Amino acid sequence: MDLIITAILLGIVEGLTEFIPVSSTGHLILASELFGYDAATWAVFNVVIQLGAILAVVVQYWRTFWAVGKGLLRLERISLIFVRNVLLGFLPSAALGLLLKDQIRALLGSPLVVAWALIAGGIAILAIERLAKTGPASGVAQLPMRQALGVGLFQCVAMIPGVSRSGATIMGALAMGIERRTAAEFSFFLAIPTMVGATALELWDSRAELMAGGGPVGWTHIAVGFAVSFVVALAVIKVFVAYVSRAGFAPFAWYRMAAGGLAIFFLAR
Repeated sequence: MDLIITAILLGIVEGLTEFIPVSSTGHLILASELFGYDAATWAVFNVVIQLGAILAVVVQYWRTFWAVGKGLLRLERISLIFVRNVLLGFLPSAALGLLLKDQIRALLGSPLVVAWALIAGGIAILAIERLAKTGPASGVAQLPMRQALGVGLFQCVAMIPGVSRSGATIMGALAMGIERRTAAEFSFFLAIPTMVGATALELWDSRAELMAGGGPVGWTHIAVGFAVSFVVALAVIKVFVAYVSRAGFAPFAWYRMAAGGLAIFFLAR
C-alpha cells in the first residue's frame, strides 16, 4: 500500500478513536495487522499523530483555555484549581510511564493483548454504567483533589494497549461519582499533557533515526497523519460529548467486545 494512503488511513483511525473509549493505540496496532505494514516502522508516526487529535481539543475548548489562562494571571481560585486538577490527573501516568516505558513498548507489539483488553474493557464499561451512581453536573474546576488524583490513577491502566486512555479515565471518573459530561471533558483535558509528554519522549528516543532520515516513514507522512487526525478528531469531539451526555457508553462497550472477538478470531487463523 502507498505510504501516503497508509498515513491517511491511520490518521482517520486515530482521529476517530482517540477520544472515544475504544483505544486509539489498540486500533492502530490492529490496523498494522490489517494493512500489513511493519508496526515498528510506524511506531513514531503512531505516537506523533496523536498530537493532531490533541490540537483538536485545544481548538474545540479554546474559550475554556483562554479563560483559564487569564484567570491564572489574576491568580483566580477557579483557574488555579482547574490547573491543579489536570496536573494531579497527569502526574501518576507520567511517573509510571517513565519507569515502565520499556515494558510498555514491548506490549505495543502484541495485537493479542489488544484484543483481550478490548473485551475486558467492554465488560468493565457495562458494569460501571450499570452500577455507578453519578452526582450532579459540575465541572473540572469543581472536582476535589481526591477525585482528580483518582482519575489519574485510573489513567495508568491505559498503559496496557487496548484498554483505552479515554475509556480508563472516563470510566474511572464515573465510578467515583463524576457525571458523564464532566468525566468526558476531564479526559479530554488530561489528554493534552499526557500525549504531549508521550510524544516528546518518543521523539527524544528516536531522535537519531529521525534526524538521519532513515526508514521509509518520514516527516511528510507524519504531517499528513497529523492533519487528518486533527480534522477527524475535531468532528468527533463535539458529537461524542453530546451523545454520551444523553445515551451513555454502552454502545462503545458492545463495539469493543465485538472488535476484540473478531480480532482474536482472525489472529488465530
